[in-house]
Amino acid sequence: MRIAMVGTGYVGLVSGTCFSDFGHEVVCVDRDPAKIDMLRAGKVPIYEPGLDELLARNSREGRLSFTTDLASAVDGADAVFIAVGTPTRRGDGHADLSYVMAAAEEIARALTGYTVVVTKSTVPVGTNRKVAEAIARANPEAEFDVASNPEFLREGAAIDDFMRPDRVVVGVESDRAAKVMAEIYRPLYLRDFPIVTTDLESAEMIKYAANAFLATKITFINEIAALCERVGADAKEVARGIGLDNRIGPKFLHAGPGFGGSCFPKDTRALARIGQEHAVPMQIVETVIKVNDEVKRRMIDKIVDLCDGSVNGRRVAVLGVTFKPNTDDMREAPSLTIVPALVGGGAKVRVVDPQGRREGEALLPGVEWLDDPYTAAEGADALVILTEWNAFRALDLRRLAQAMAHPRMADLRNIYDPEDARAAGFEAYVAVGRGTAPKQE
Repeated sequence: MRIAMVGTGYVGLVSGTCFSDFGHEVVCVDRDPAKIDMLRAGKVPIYEPGLDELLARNSREGRLSFTTDLASAVDGADAVFIAVGTPTRRGDGHADLSYVMAAAEEIARALTGYTVVVTKSTVPVGTNRKVAEAIARANPEAEFDVASNPEFLREGAAIDDFMRPDRVVVGVESDRAAKVMAEIYRPLYLRDFPIVTTDLESAEMIKYAANAFLATKITFINEIAALCERVGADAKEVARGIGLDNRIGPKFLHAGPGFGGSCFPKDTRALARIGQEHAVPMQIVETVIKVNDEVKRRMIDKIVDLCDGSVNGRRVAVLGVTFKPNTDDMREAPSLTIVPALVGGGAKVRVVDPQGRREGEALLPGVEWLDDPYTAAEGADALVILTEWNAFRALDLRRLAQAMAHPRMADLRNIYDPEDARAAGFEAYVAVGRGTAPKQE
């Protein structure tokens, strides 16, 4: 199959590369000549484990190419995927569909034969019908179908998610379009991965409902963690106990500083807005958004309390600022709320993150960037773990404590055991929803 992928952001680049590895001929399109030149040179503009090797191999073997010329990419394509951004529109929670609609109109003018135009971007219910209307207006002679094929890629594990998915969701309205999509995903059909074929609206809703549910699980365990701190329970044990119930499951039951990233914040806000527009308030989702914001503020309070009520003049080492490990993505990261609050409170903040510096330098002004946790800890009054990178999971706690002026830790990912921290010399340790090691007398 010949595929055009419009957009070389995270979703478009990962999807296009993986489709080429399925054996399809894929052309990825982007307006940015500098990005296309970078990709042609085999350089990947995002950090995603394994993507650079996969891109290089399929480019070398002639299945994957890059261009700024959308018309040439669309000409003769069996399917054209729209994988452009749908950011939250400022002020109202709406998903901004301007990039999607602009892409649809440009694709329409380039269509030369029957083509399935596939929306890969996360879009509100009803968008695919608007895409179809836009294409028909721009090119009344076009022979096409529109399909919805939402992505479910976890940053840091996107290639495995694409190659071995929990499910693939395809929304179509014709048998002809269904056959094209089945051929595109044939390698997954052959290996019996679940393919959910449904209507356009259901496919669009599945994406939002899935992300909202996962965000709800995170927020639920964070609220339980807050209660655990008050009653003396251990949130990790509570999560383990309820996660063993197969009706609940253990995933996304990890207490921490709140969810972030490119999907959950944007999609929960969009779903809440869709509900408002249709007079069906998404009250649970609206509460999830509110509680998630409160969780971040509660983390700030933890750090301030750890520093005896004020961070003014304190030296604070922060380990991890990306919204999750194995990505360089800073979008909606808890660090973007927590670190500026520390800086604003007068703290002298040192930051270590294996991949976060490239984006973080512009987003987190007033901090010092270092490459080594132990160097960051030297003379520090507090150490804060914000992102659970593997590099931070097995640190020498004794060495850290000895390097610090006041060995105190805010372990906001519950990586370490309170007793281990105390035994290593930390005078104070706080976590999320767990017992706190008391200050040494």
